[in-house]
Amino acid sequence: MAEISADISDIAVKREKVIVRTSVIGIVTNVLLAAFKAAVGIISNSIAVTLDAVNNLSDALSSVITIVGAKLGARLPDKKHPMGYGRIEYLSSMIVAAIVIYAGLTSFVESVKKIISPEIPDYSAVSLVIIAVAIAVKLILGRFVKNTGEKVNSGALIASGSDASFDAILSASVLASAVIFMVFGISLEAYVGVFISVVIVKAGIEMMLDTLNDILGQRGDGELSKKIKSLLKEEEGVRGAYDLFLHNYGPNKNYASVHLELPDTMTVDEIDRLTRKAQVKVYKETGVILTGVGVYSYNTSDEEVANMRSRIQEVVASHDWALQMHGFYADLENKNIRFDVVITFRTDIKEALGTLAGEVKQLYPDFHFQIVPDVDVSD
Repeated sequence: MAEISADISDIAVKREKVIVRTSVIGIVTNVLLAAFKAAVGIISNSIAVTLDAVNNLSDALSSVITIVGAKLGARLPDKKHPMGYGRIEYLSSMIVAAIVIYAGLTSFVESVKKIISPEIPDYSAVSLVIIAVAIAVKLILGRFVKNTGEKVNSGALIASGSDASFDAILSASVLASAVIFMVFGISLEAYVGVFISVVIVKAGIEMMLDTLNDILGQRGDGELSKKIKSLLKEEEGVRGAYDLFLHNYGPNKNYASVHLELPDTMTVDEIDRLTRKAQVKVYKETGVILTGVGVYSYNTSDEEVANMRSRIQEVVASHDWALQMHGFYADLENKNIRFDVVITFRTDIKEALGTLAGEVKQLYPDFHFQIVPDVDVSD
């Protein structure tokens, strides 16, 4: 486990450096673009270009907040926050989303004012060249930032990269409206400003909803869950891996607990060695830390138990709200049978357990049953 802790610390430091470096590039680029666009907007009396410049400034501010979030989120765990400060990055993403929404709403109000009281723009060839260059720069910046964000699993960087790509499209619409005005004398820029505003607000709301889902806690990634269970079932003696709970404490900070179904002949020493090996294996393959490994035992030497399990499995499977049965063990001497059942969220658990208890009791009236309901938390 010491090896795992050292790896986590090293990864966190490298990740923070990448996020800060990428954000600094974004800040410098956006400030320069904002300055050029603001100059063009003021000189040409163009509300669309001016709002585009304001949008670049909001992007620069978003990058500053991303840096602050990465720095705070990389703080080492302490007694008060033993799982670290990684979730601070989700708060920084919320702030970035709020800034984007505010910028979009402000742009919308200003654009509507220009529709009501229009002003004639005056574009020059130089201004059009500057806008065209800005589009190319934003496309390159957006792709670079988003790709980097995906590599280091930074929601704030991914959002910034997507926003930059949106900006390039919006700037292209500004350029198109300028060309239309110069060729046909029709001014569409205020309407383009409204369009830009709506797209910006929509992007901000989507960013906020994504981050809210991270804060509330989402269902674990299906492919990751299946991979972890597959890795665990590769170990000798493991018949199944169940009840996998994935807990997220910030980007790249994933912890998990799981139950393994093991033969009733294994000793505590053997189980201890197995679980320690499994923890290292899962971390190296997936980056997820197994903080807890519980066990179910299964009967290994009685054919009667196998038949009992098969009959009870048929009863459980006959209900569409029962997704899975596991952890089955029968103590024939004391006449006890225990097993877990995964029940769908839409089902009344108390009623479902009552139904199952009645049905299995009819099969084996002399036995006492312990049926534990499980939640459908992972694939």
